[in-house]
Amino acid sequence: MKLDLSKLFDNPGAEQAFDCSLVLKDVKRWGRRLFAGPVRVSGRAQNRSGIVSVSYQADFILDAVCDRCLTSLSRTERMEFSHILVLSLSREDNDELIVIPDGQLDLAELAGADILLELPTSMVCDEGCKGLCPECGANLNEGDCGCESRQVDPRLAALQALLDADDE
Repeated sequence: MKLDLSKLFDNPGAEQAFDCSLVLKDVKRWGRRLFAGPVRVSGRAQNRSGIVSVSYQADFILDAVCDRCLTSLSRTERMEFSHILVLSLSREDNDELIVIPDGQLDLAELAGADILLELPTSMVCDEGCKGLCPECGANLNEGDCGCESRQVDPRLAALQALLDADDE
């Protein structure tokens, strides 16, 4: 969705509110869609003394998989963002400003990028998630699998044999 802010740049003190639902089905993380439905975006753009800023909140249902136990998780999220918009830059090295030369802000692209950058690198269903058993693959959150708990990494077996020999 394109948001026309061209008139806002010419009118200091002007404001423009927006509220829409965005279908961000192309936004994926590791090949999987992130959103169970549309992303609700609401906020306002305002020109304060010739500086145009946009602030908005995004409400969505995150659809992901736990990185430890691989169970599906779905939770409601709310994130807030703000940016400063300009029509052009005198220097090209400013990452804090968003350049929209025609005054048209692509809200879907902005919200998709903001959400992806704000998401944690590791998704877990619960901070206390025990993950999967490395031997049998059982979900340890559902109970003990019965595998031997003390396992020696096969690459370190020779060192373990030396330690066991010293104990004798």
